[in-house]
Amino acid sequence: MELLSLSAVELATAIREGKTTAVEAMKAVMERIDQTEGQYHCYVTVDREGALRRAEETQKKLEAGTLAGPLAGVPVAVKDNLCTEGMLTTCASKILENFVPTYSAEAVRNLERAGAVLIGKTNMDEFAMGSTTETSAYGVTRNPKDLEHVPGGSSGGSAAAVAAEECFFALGSDTGGSIRQPASFCGVVGMKPTYGTVSRYGLVAYGSSLDQIGPLCKTVEDCAVILEAISSYDSKDSTSMDRKDTDFSSALAEDVRGMRIGIPRDYFGEGLDPEVKTAVLAAAELLREAGAVVEEFDLSLVDYAIPTYYTIAAAEASSNLERFDGIKYGFRAEARGLHQMYKATRSQGFGSEVKRRIMLGSFVLSSGYYDAYYLKALRVKAMIKKAFDDAFSKYDCILGPTAPTTAPRLGESLADPIKMYLGDIYTISANLAGLPGICVPCGQDGKGLPIGLQLLGDCFQEKKLLRAAYTYEQLRKETAAGTGER
Repeated sequence: MELLSLSAVELATAIREGKTTAVEAMKAVMERIDQTEGQYHCYVTVDREGALRRAEETQKKLEAGTLAGPLAGVPVAVKDNLCTEGMLTTCASKILENFVPTYSAEAVRNLERAGAVLIGKTNMDEFAMGSTTETSAYGVTRNPKDLEHVPGGSSGGSAAAVAAEECFFALGSDTGGSIRQPASFCGVVGMKPTYGTVSRYGLVAYGSSLDQIGPLCKTVEDCAVILEAISSYDSKDSTSMDRKDTDFSSALAEDVRGMRIGIPRDYFGEGLDPEVKTAVLAAAELLREAGAVVEEFDLSLVDYAIPTYYTIAAAEASSNLERFDGIKYGFRAEARGLHQMYKATRSQGFGSEVKRRIMLGSFVLSSGYYDAYYLKALRVKAMIKKAFDDAFSKYDCILGPTAPTTAPRLGESLADPIKMYLGDIYTISANLAGLPGICVPCGQDGKGLPIGLQLLGDCFQEKKLLRAAYTYEQLRKETAAGTGER
């Protein structure tokens, strides 16, 4: 049995059945990290001693019968903007280079209660601001499918770690596509649940009205099981939803008969790579053949999503990042006088992309521009939500590409920030409207780089998405087996 090739659910089953142990699984992960981390750089922190100790403790609980569950004993990696008690949490920024939280994020605690074993913290774009994992203060992460290409971002370290088999699953955060886009680029499954489903307590905020935590994993089944584990009402998060329908694994049925799937014409126009278009439409055809009703329709306001998102996200970022001033925690620059220390700390501690977004956010919130930009963006956000409400009155889910291209080469995106922002065109609307979205692999381009299919659902309709995604995943496996593809 090749441990690292197992899904999270398969590994947990093998541990429960006594075919392997949590310790053996963690040792296999550590050996893999030793072999490949020098190439990929998926992690900022690997807590080797702590991880093996936690694996031993978990195995004892499993043997004593005090711990059970579909994730018990499974090694997990966590994006470095999720607080972890006693473990460095840097947000991939110099300004938090020495920050060790005294508490863990609620999502991390939920995984620990489920028996998952923490490996360490994955690399990311600094403060989750970027789409390539190249803005990290600790170096770039490379795509395991092709080392000359980016893994996407901002959860690129988590996606790459799953793709490189340096963990069995990972947590990421999604503010404008930061789970789904790297999942697409790395050929793994990634899901952003409905806003408020997973507690944001302990997540270092970027855009508070947009941020949501979700899984990156190998299969749709893993995705459902992990989402069940991390979803909970949390009184410490004022936006947390008290949901009663979080038995997501019950949706794992290979059946889309009668399901209505809408394909926005707006998503298949100029700027979409022809190979991506072909792969996504082929996926739609598979679902049609399986009994789904697939129709094209017009989804309005697509062109306004990017300026709306970057106005709101930058405004919230400029407010959220005010706290990093060198006084309370993190890096502090040497300077004479309080105000000089503030300036020096923030100048030296933040990278260029973070500074760019803070400046943009401060501008749109400033006197004389608040009404012209920020309030207008909020109005358009409400209009985008209304457009999706209209679409979901007709369709169970919306199908389209996750990104307009496959993973770009390292350095290409940072040279043109506007082009990088435009790469989020298919993902950001879900965050503006608070919708759930999932990305599943649907093919490769001519270079062998993965292509991701995105499915969007109405608020609290994750089960429909998981059913459609699971069905497609099974159909694709059957098709591949029939043609001899791998």
